[in-house]
Amino acid sequence: MQIKEIREYAEVRAKARAYLCYIIGRNITDTIQNGDIATVLAKLEGLNDSISKAEAIYALDGQGMQITPNISKNKKLNGIGKGSNRSDRAYFYKTIKEHRCVLTEPYPSLVSNTMVVTASFPIYDEQDNLLCIICVDISLSNILRMVHPSSIDSYAGKLSKFIYTAFSIALAMVSLLLFVKGASAFLHFGTDLMAIDINEMFKATILLTLSLAIFDLVKAIFEEEVLGKEKKEGAGDGHQTMIRFLGSIIIALSIEALMLVFKFALTDPAKLEYAVYLIGGVALLLISLSVYIKFNKHTDETGRINKS
Repeated sequence: MQIKEIREYAEVRAKARAYLCYIIGRNITDTIQNGDIATVLAKLEGLNDSISKAEAIYALDGQGMQITPNISKNKKLNGIGKGSNRSDRAYFYKTIKEHRCVLTEPYPSLVSNTMVVTASFPIYDEQDNLLCIICVDISLSNILRMVHPSSIDSYAGKLSKFIYTAFSIALAMVSLLLFVKGASAFLHFGTDLMAIDINEMFKATILLTLSLAIFDLVKAIFEEEVLGKEKKEGAGDGHQTMIRFLGSIIIALSIEALMLVFKFALTDPAKLEYAVYLIGGVALLLISLSVYIKFNKHTDETGRINKS
């Protein structure tokens, strides 16, 4: 299970709740005349057909006891669970408290050992007495496929992960080649320190710096786009790959500027102004990145306030 999936679910949870509650409500009425729930329970099979990706569908009474066996396309889940006490489950007491259809946060299923969410739909009689609660368990990956087609667990998401993996491998090979070339540029001098050429050392340092920057980019791409690791706190919702790559470029250019200062100081002091220009460019990049992160963080905080 990936943290990124949970973030995606948090973004589409309202949409998922509206969709599932509509499907359940369309198949099962939320009020029953004369307190007869047999007609509702008889519709659970049809509901299972309407929500093809459901893991299990069942009903609870007003005390949280499961009054029907699971209805599931999974043979391991089908026909079990009747008589289980689910009064301590979030989908039961939240439904009682909110008096409406609710959708839970992802939680680990004790039966299937996967992350699932549960939509619970209360059934009331004409006197507003709770008769039963219809529950629909759906795996986190399936709910994302249903309401978020571009999620990382969808077919498009899997293709995207494959492409990012391929690019990561290719860039890693480039980084390795630069490292080998940079290391060999000064290792071929051997132990003869007097034969070391300063210009060759500068070239080797440039190659190694580029290798480090590309490797850090590969690491950022692979962690964020393939492994789906959570973004660092305080960075907002900005693309971490871009932020980390720009940070690597700033570090690389800073090293290059420092090298130019020493090189021109030793060989051609008249060209020191070019090193100063590069240092100014690095400072401008650093300021621009700081402004981007600040505004991105402000936008993220504003969005959270509006959502709440």
